[in-house]
Amino acid sequence: MLGGTAFHVVAEETPPVDTSRLVSVGGALTEVIYALGEQHRLVARDSTSTYPAEATKIADIGYMRALSPEGVLAVNPSAIVAIEGSGPPEALAVLKGASVPMTTVPETYDRDGILTKIRAVGHLLGVEDKAKALEDEVAAELDAAIADAAGRPEGERKRVMFVLSLQGGKVLASGTGTAADGVLKLAGLTNAFSDFPGYKPVTDEAIIDAKPDVILMMNRGDDHGAGAEQVFANPALALTPAAASKALVRMDGLHLLGFGPRTASAVRELNAEIYGQADGTE
Repeated sequence: MLGGTAFHVVAEETPPVDTSRLVSVGGALTEVIYALGEQHRLVARDSTSTYPAEATKIADIGYMRALSPEGVLAVNPSAIVAIEGSGPPEALAVLKGASVPMTTVPETYDRDGILTKIRAVGHLLGVEDKAKALEDEVAAELDAAIADAAGRPEGERKRVMFVLSLQGGKVLASGTGTAADGVLKLAGLTNAFSDFPGYKPVTDEAIIDAKPDVILMMNRGDDHGAGAEQVFANPALALTPAAASKALVRMDGLHLLGFGPRTASAVRELNAEIYGQADGTE
C-alpha cells in the first residue's frame, strides 16, 4: 500500500527532473534532503526549514503558506519540492506558469506519511537506494518508539491539551486531524479535545470539562515563551489537573509537529517530558 502511495506522489513528474538548483518548501522535506546527504542541491528553503542549523544558511523564500513567486524565482530554481498545503494557490499557479517543475508531497500525520515523504524525495532526486536505507532506519526507530509508548497501561495514559496560542486570553487548542493530534497518537497519549477537527478556540467550560493532565505547547516566541505561572494564570487552565502539578511541556515546533525523520525521537522526548512533569518531577 505504501508503495502505491509513493508512485502516486510522483505520478505527475516525468523524470528525469533537473534538481541541481532545488527549492524545498516544508521543514520535513528539507530534513529528508539533508538526511539523504543531498543538501548540495539546495539553493533555497522556506522559513519552516530550520533543521539542521546548516539549512538556515541558505536563502529563505518565506513562510510555506505565504510564498512570493518573485522571491522563489529570484533564486533561479531548476525544480521545487513542496509539502501539501503550501501556497497560496495563486503563487503556485505563477510558479507552474513559469515552467518550474514542482513536486507536491502529501502530508499525513502518521507513520506512513513520514515514510512516504522519504520515498517521494528519494525518487525526485534519483537516489532511491539511499532513500530506501533511510526509510528502513526511520521505520525501525518509529516502530520501536511507538511500541514503547503503546506498552503503557491505558489507565496510566495522560490527557494532553495542545495549545497553539493564548493570544488575547483566547485559548486555541488542537482537535483531531492535526499534527498535534497525530503525534499524541504515536506517543500513546490522549488528546483532551477529540470532539472537533482542526485548531479551534475553546471556551472556559470546555477546557474545564476536558480535564487535561498536561498542557503541551511549542517552544518559540510571543506567548509561546510564557512560563507555567503565566499559562496557568488563565482562569480556565487554572482549574485543570494540569495546573495542580504545573504540568506544562514545551517542545521545538518542527521536532514535535514536523513528521519528518526525527519524529521517533520527538515521541520519546514527549513521553519523557510528560510523564516526568505530570508526576511532579523534573
